[in-house]
Order: sequence, then C-alpha cells, then structure tokens
Amino acid sequence: MPKTLIRILPIVAVCAALAAFHPRGAAAGAGVTQFSLPNGMEIVVIPDHRTAVVTHMIWYRAGAADEPMGKSGIAHFLEHLMFKGTARNPAGRFSQQLAAIGGQENAFTTNDYTGYFQRTSREHLETLMDFEADRMTGLMLKDDVIASERQVILEERNMRVDNEPSARLSEQMGAMQYLNHPYHHPTIGWRHEMETLDRTDALAFYQRFYAPENAVLVVAGDIEPAEVKAFAEKTYGKVARRGPNVERKRPQEPPQIAERRVTFADPRVTQPSLQRTYLVPSFTTARGDDGYALDVLAHILGGGSNSWLNRALVMEQRVATSVGGWYQGSSLDDSRFGLYGTPASGVSLDKLEAAIDTVIANFIEKGPSPEEIERSKSRMIADYVYAQDNQSTLARMYGAALTTGQTVADIQARPAKLKAVTAEQVRDAARRFLDKRHSVTGHLIRDNAAREEKKS
Repeated sequence: MPKTLIRILPIVAVCAALAAFHPRGAAAGAGVTQFSLPNGMEIVVIPDHRTAVVTHMIWYRAGAADEPMGKSGIAHFLEHLMFKGTARNPAGRFSQQLAAIGGQENAFTTNDYTGYFQRTSREHLETLMDFEADRMTGLMLKDDVIASERQVILEERNMRVDNEPSARLSEQMGAMQYLNHPYHHPTIGWRHEMETLDRTDALAFYQRFYAPENAVLVVAGDIEPAEVKAFAEKTYGKVARRGPNVERKRPQEPPQIAERRVTFADPRVTQPSLQRTYLVPSFTTARGDDGYALDVLAHILGGGSNSWLNRALVMEQRVATSVGGWYQGSSLDDSRFGLYGTPASGVSLDKLEAAIDTVIANFIEKGPSPEEIERSKSRMIADYVYAQDNQSTLARMYGAALTTGQTVADIQARPAKLKAVTAEQVRDAARRFLDKRHSVTGHLIRDNAAREEKKS
C-alpha cells in the first residue's frame, strides 16, 4: 500500500500497516527498556532487529542555556574539543577506528543538550561504549588545540550566521524574545565571547556537566537489553559519579506584555521575508495538553499546501510565494511558535503581515473544521510512526525527550495524545497563545543604500 494512502488512515490502521512493513514483523521501538547504572547513568534500549546495525548515542543534559554568563558558545566549543583525544586514545584514534569498521559518527549541540552518536554493525557496540566512557573523563586539551579549534568555530559562525542574513535576523529575534532566560543567546555563541573562550572555560564546563549522573545513553538497533546492560556495566559503569546531580537552575522569562519588532537590512538580501515567533509553553512546561494542541495548531495553520495560511495567501490571494508555521515543543523551558512568509512580487511585507494577521483572526473566530482536525491528526500520527522507521531518528526522539524533562512514557503516549486533541482545544490554543503582545516580528529587507555605497 502506498505511503500516501496509509497517511490518511486511522492510527490503528497505520500501526498495523507499519508492522507488516517490517520484514521480521516487529515495529522498531517495540519493547523499549529503561534502566540506570549505580553511578546514575540513565540507559534506554530500543530494539530494532531489521538490520544488524546499532545506533549508539550519548546525551549530556548540558546545552547553550546552561553556559556561564559571558561564556556563550562554550557548550558547542566543547563538543568540538571532545574529538581531540584522551591519554588512552590520542586525537583521531576513535574516528579512525570507526571509519575502519565502516561506521559513522557525528555530534550536535542545542540549547538544552549535547549529543554524540555513532552507527555501526552490532558486534562493535562495546568498542563504542569503551571509547565514549574514556572521553567522559579523560579529555586532554592543549593550548595549541584550543587556539586552532576556536578559529574553527569562529569560521563556522561566519558561514552559518554572519554570512546568512536570514540567520542573523533569527538570532536577533531570539535575543528579543528572551529578555531574561538564557535562550536569548545563540547556541553557537556571540562572536565577541567566542573569541575569549579558553582551556579553563572548556574544562570547567566539561567537569561540571560531563558525568555519568548527567548523561543518558540511548542504544537502538539489533541488540537485546541484557547485552547493552552488560557492555555498559563494563565500560560506563567504571566511571565514578562526580557528585550530586547537576541542578539546571535557569533564570526564567517574565510574562511578555508588549509586541516586539525588528527590521534587519542587508545588501545581500535578494528576497524580503517575514518571520514571527510567539513565546509559548513547551511539552515540558505546558499545562494539560496545551503542547499537543499547539503542535496540531502549527500543522493546520502552517503545515504544508493544505494549511490555512498556504490556501489563503499563496493559492487564493496570491500575496505570498511561500508561507508556513512551526512549533518547537522539545525544550526544557518555555519555547516558541513560529510563522514565516515570503511576499509575492510587488507585495510589501506590511501587506503580507496584515494578511497573516487576518488568517489568524479568522482561525480564532471559526476554528478548524472536524475534517481538518482529523486529517491533520492522522497525518501527524502517521509521520510520527514512519519517523520510527529510521533508527537514528528513533533514538533521537528518546534522547531529546529525556534531556528536556520528558519521559519514555511521554514519547510512547504521543500518538494517543495527538489523537485526543479536539478542534476546540486547537482553537483555544490559537486564541490564548497567538497574541501579538507575546510576539516578536522580524522583517528581512534589502539594504539598497549600503549596496550602492559598496559599489561606489
């Protein structure tokens, strides 16, 4: 049966179809097991016996929002430095051995967590654990390594932010949205602070957060929980806990009471665009099922060609060439709901913004139809189920949840929670949370004056 047809089926039919989809009959993620080692390390095992490979992910409850004041970028900087070797395994050995066995590796840093992952054949899992356990405590940093890697992250900022006008606008909007909470500074860091990061800063962050009691291990693949536990006890189990669990006490954001606006002009802009974000609860901070209602709202309002915004502004009024919405639910603290749009030729950003506001007002007045709500929920549930067909994505679901205040049970309950969302809950979420007094609106425009000045 084609996937496009399965997506509109009720969740029971979707799950049944997915089970048949797997050659060995068991859906990925069935029978998830969770346990902890005596040193406090949390472990989640997700069986996936379709291929003889495993995905190994170690997650630390430490991200950009946990950085000391004035040290923005240190979480991401340390992520880079973690590949520079230990006394037992000098720089490059881990990556070389992984490449020799045909494995893959990478790492990532967000506001709330930092993760390191590898994917390889199942017989090498213990080796991966041994390497990661070693660099949990044995990191060796020299000043020349610090200096060269600092240049790497500065160049990364150049590429990803400083040379991308839309990224610079997004950075400014984030800083405006969060006046007090540390989500206001970018994950990669502010350049003037990145330039000062040194060995002492890196080791202080490492010694505070990189400990077994602050880590979550997620293993997905062709492996049994008993095997994972035995390997983990032999490797991670030898790492002593550093002390009491790390407290993540962050300054919280006061209620936003006034609309905020920013215009960013740059001579490199070829197409003006609009962004808007609202301060909203995350899955972790939401009361009741508000998080799920916001998730469905983002899909109905701005998710795809059949969304309210796309139908009204692209297909009917033709004031936009593209428009959409999103909700970042996986955050430890209050998060954001976003809208974006690109105006059609000859249409001003002010006109596009007014048109978006009209669609939101109509949505709040009328709400979604029963057909829209059911269609959106079925598609979201199907997308969730199919996402689990990817082993790495499956592991990421659990790791992200466990490092942002959610539980294994929360992840497993997601289809049922989405299915239970009502049209009235979605409409109510729009009414309460899409209030411009809680928003930041950004306009990205071309700076013609600067462009002409540069020519002259």
